[in-house]
Amino acid sequence: MKNKALPIRFGILPLIFLFFLSNCATQYYQLRPVSGEVAQIDGRSVTKATADSLEVVASFEREDMEYMALDIELKNRTDRPLDIDPSNFRMVALDANKQPIVTPGMVDFKQAADPDYEAGKMGYKIQREETRLKRAKIMNTVLAVAVVAASVAAATSSSPRSRNGRDIANYYNTQNNLSLAYSALQMKRVIDYGTFADRMQRLDFEAYRWRQLALKRSVVQPGQSVRGFVYLPKAAKEAAFLNLTYPMPSGSAVEILFQQNLTKQRPQ
Repeated sequence: MKNKALPIRFGILPLIFLFFLSNCATQYYQLRPVSGEVAQIDGRSVTKATADSLEVVASFEREDMEYMALDIELKNRTDRPLDIDPSNFRMVALDANKQPIVTPGMVDFKQAADPDYEAGKMGYKIQREETRLKRAKIMNTVLAVAVVAASVAAATSSSPRSRNGRDIANYYNTQNNLSLAYSALQMKRVIDYGTFADRMQRLDFEAYRWRQLALKRSVVQPGQSVRGFVYLPKAAKEAAFLNLTYPMPSGSAVEILFQQNLTKQRPQ
């Protein structure tokens, strides 16, 4: 009877494993504007809102590392220059009833990233990774010296042929352990350099993002516009809507409402 149960049991285990993987799959953020003048342009939902003659055209671009990138264009419809600062964009997470989410005791409020400030931190981030690699090199050197010293000590000890069976076994176990330690050290070196390369590649992209892609702080003349990506920190996953605002000197604000969804399918 036990033998007959084995195929069923081992057939269920893969299904349980696949179910576990499917429930742990990465979730991707998707935003869709649901206020203002919404239109489909090149397969993307784009909206337009206006306050005090400042016109804002916005769409969701993509999830970008720890941020959500919005493609924003601001048009100055006034008769005076306007100071535009991307970090003035504010976002409040809302529940399914469009009420602010409060956790714990505070409204889930986010401020857009300041590209100039973030770009200024890149030098420090690069230096930090270089310092981390130098420390790893020092540690690897210390470990290498320890392995070599242990190998020399083992090699200069008495020949295993002059020992009893237990000593011979211990001798060869020591040699095997030293060989494993050396292999592990070599692997650690490869991992250290690979991690450094990956992080530097990410930092290169971050620098490009802040300097080339992000909406810049600027003075927009009457009849002119400025465009770029506004980077918002990710909102709580339970948020159903996101209320995006840009304040005006008069005290009013341009408001755009986005609906937030989480999907397991990577956006194209």
